[in-house]
Order: sequence, then structure tokens, then C-alpha cells
Amino acid sequence: MLDLGKMDTEKRNERTMHIDEMSTSEIVALINSEDHRCAEAVKAALPEIAQAVDIIYGKLHNGGRLIYCGAGTSGRLGILDASECPPTYGVDSSMVMGLIAGGPGAIINAVEGAEDDAALGVNDLRSIEFGAGDVLVGIAASGRTPYVIGAMDYAHEIGAPVIAVVCCSGSEMSKHADVTIAAVPGPEVVTGSSRMKSGTCQKMVLNILSTSTMIKLGKVYGNLMVDVRATNEKLRKRALSIVRSATGADEGEAQAALDACGHSCKTAIVMILAGMTADEAAKALKEADGRVAGVLAAKK
Repeated sequence: MLDLGKMDTEKRNERTMHIDEMSTSEIVALINSEDHRCAEAVKAALPEIAQAVDIIYGKLHNGGRLIYCGAGTSGRLGILDASECPPTYGVDSSMVMGLIAGGPGAIINAVEGAEDDAALGVNDLRSIEFGAGDVLVGIAASGRTPYVIGAMDYAHEIGAPVIAVVCCSGSEMSKHADVTIAAVPGPEVVTGSSRMKSGTCQKMVLNILSTSTMIKLGKVYGNLMVDVRATNEKLRKRALSIVRSATGADEGEAQAALDACGHSCKTAIVMILAGMTADEAAKALKEADGRVAGVLAAKK
């Protein structure tokens, strides 16, 4: 039988027992104080996060996909992280994907009971042709969501690595994962409201997983997002700024390089710094596995 009282996410927070009697300023200060615990909780899990990044990078570098899987807030956070990767790092939308119990409609409206269906997790993975070359990241604050565990077990059955992101210690999901990232921030401000500290921890962990992987894949030069897709005015300005910052070129030279290469930041950067044409820069980047630093090092 499920005993909620034993879960970190369901325990009462002694520091917030009388939050309903506090003034507005006291309430917001207390919530903020509790949120400070999130960074420390994630810090404690950094060794496991690093392990997970290396696994994810290995799969993506060889053409695989990163699939997030969760229910409720956990599922929404996976979808959020996945949706940000294409515009930020220029990757195909299929490289990083998020699945949520209950399907797309559950992003906005809760689909009751979907999280308790382990078979649904299996079916959702099958629907995207999940394979051994991919990697699954199961997300659940409680660490026991059947939908996620069903997906994790299926991933293992077909030979894919499985990572768990949970916010409680000694979770059930840890028994089904190759690597368990347990960022445990303690009881919530409002008992059981795991969208708060637990959700914050999950978002921080997913930020690190995807960003670190993209850095290792050569999507960053220095600390610049050189594969950004310039799909709107703000991003076109950012692309221009990135090229100028990386090369020291003036606006005219940077814009001319971008125009000549189809507005690829990394290609424009190599054109300017290595004195190449657009075609030469594109070829050199392909040979250097997409890494600007690799092209420039080879030119020295």
C-alpha cells in the first residue's frame, strides 16, 4: 500500500506550519528562503548529473535521441526543456523530446489517472519508435510514478540506458535506473505541492543535462550559443552580436559573413577568424565535428 507519509515530497514542513497566519511580506520571504535549498539539493547530486551527461552525450553524438518522460509538472518540465533545444542550439526537434502522461492535452489540463498507467508509458515510447540507441530520462518528484516506471522498464528491456530524476531519497525509480539523480530539497512550503521546490530542482537538473550535453556536442564556442537559429528579430540581433563578440568584427563585416553563409553563426565565425569562404568554413566545421575551436586549432 502506498504510504505518502514516508515520501520526502509529502512530509509536512515544520518551518511553514503557520504560513497561513503570516503577512504577505512574511509569506513571500519564507517561500524564497525555502527555495534557497534547491541549489544545495542539486549540488549534492552533481556526481550523478555528470554521469548522466556523459551517457546522454554518448547517445546523441552517435545519432540517438534524449527522451524525457514524466507526469504532471514533471512531464511539463521535460517538454519545456526539449522545446528550447532547437531554437537555442539549432538541433532537430526530434533530438530532444518530452513525453507526458495523458498526451499533449495534459500539458494544459490534468488527465486524471494517466500517471498510474504503466502500460501507457510503454505505448508512448513505442509510438516514437524509441530504441536502444536512445536514452530515457524518467522524471518524477515522488520517484514512484507508474507511467514513468513502465517506460523505464521498457527502455531497459530493449537495451537503452535509463536515468531517473527524483526529489526524494530511496525512491522506487532508483531500482529501475542506471543512474539516479536525487535532488532532495525537503518538504514543500505547502504540503505535497511538488510543483514548488521539487519542480525547481527538476528544472535546474534538466537545464544542466541539456546544456552540458549541447556544450559537449560543440553547440557552444566559448560561452556563445553559436548554433542559435535566427528565426525572429531578437535572435537575428543576437546572432550578429555573437559573431561580433567571437571575432571582434565590426557590424558590417559580421553581417556580410552571416549573409554569405545562410546566417549560421559558427560558419560566419570561422569565415572571419580563419579567412575562409562560406563553403570552406562549412566543410572545415563538418570535418571538426561541428566545433569552432577544433577548426581554429587546426589552422594554427
